[in-house]
Amino acid sequence: MGLTATARSIPGTLRQDVLIDGRHHLTTEAAEHVVGAGSAPAPHELFPAALAACVAMTLTIYARTKEWDLGEVTVAVDYDNQSTPRRFDIDVQFTAELDREQLARLTKVAEACPVRRSIESGIEFVERLECRPSAHAGAKS
Repeated sequence: MGLTATARSIPGTLRQDVLIDGRHHLTTEAAEHVVGAGSAPAPHELFPAALAACVAMTLTIYARTKEWDLGEVTVAVDYDNQSTPRRFDIDVQFTAELDREQLARLTKVAEACPVRRSIESGIEFVERLECRPSAHAGAKS
């Protein structure tokens, strides 16, 4: 099963309208240090956000199957996008009291979130660039 994200430039801005799997929209914009207005997250900021959300959701789903009360789950991801290799520091907090065995199991569950597994297994990029002039391009008024 594949997922598709399509980004379309919003004319006159550095913003992108992103359609995910034909169902969900979000907006990104160039970072302020690259002359963006800062009105939406920059694309690279979505990377740690996706990992944080995936870890939190994976833990919550697992806990439901075990009928464990985790309380509030907070996942903070610090992404060092300057280091080689890139580095993610993931801090998970629960407001509920959990025993050592539960924490050990939840550690394994967090490590198995789909976003993390995708990053760890490696990624291959296949790019195609082409020109598709619109019907209005080159038309004279």
